[in-house]
Amino acid sequence: MAAGTINTVVGSGTLITFPVLLAFGYAPVTANVTNSLGLVPGSAAGAYGYREELRGQWRRTARLACGSFAGAVAGAVLLLVLPAAAFKAIVPVFIAIALVLVVLQPRLSAWLLARGREPTARAGWSVIVAVFAAGVYGGYFGAAQGILLLAILGLGLPESLQRINAVKNVLAGTANLVAALVFVFAAHIAWGAALALAIGAALGGVIGARVGRRLPPGVLRAVIVVVVLSAIVQLVLR
Repeated sequence: MAAGTINTVVGSGTLITFPVLLAFGYAPVTANVTNSLGLVPGSAAGAYGYREELRGQWRRTARLACGSFAGAVAGAVLLLVLPAAAFKAIVPVFIAIALVLVVLQPRLSAWLLARGREPTARAGWSVIVAVFAAGVYGGYFGAAQGILLLAILGLGLPESLQRINAVKNVLAGTANLVAALVFVFAAHIAWGAALALAIGAALGGVIGARVGRRLPPGVLRAVIVVVVLSAIVQLVLR
């Protein structure tokens, strides 16, 4: 429930569930693929809870979801063929950069606007490529994928933080779902644990949507900062 709530409001719920699965004795890769599958219902519940904010954005979101889809397939394949330590050193760096971008997004957007580079309502190829890269990361590990997406969408789309958060939930859910489908056929999944995660995450997604949609932009950014700093500390100390 905690992971589903945090994923909907901000992202990085994996940093709760992944260590729990490891603590129960699951191997790292098994824990990772089980976690990806188990959190999918939470993303779906969160996206449904943000359906009002998604109004008028479905065509653009579908375009971006294609990038998440392709990236997640690539990331899932990388997880199955590369050593688990491949991303360990750079994951905290990615998350820290995303945090800076999210916090500074209003100023960065104003700076880009002053230079004649106003975000367009239709997602450009640069945004799609960046979403693809986030999808690769999401398919490979996924912790704080939502933070990366918030940073990308905040700079690339002329929308409020809440409407961007709604799109983020759809894209992160797409990446999780696609990666999970790859893992179902190519990796070992602990189905009992996945079911428990799915039930809790779905409930958390409902809670997260109700809480997150009521947060003012400033408060939401503050929540993002707290969650991401905690995520970075956990990743560095792991």
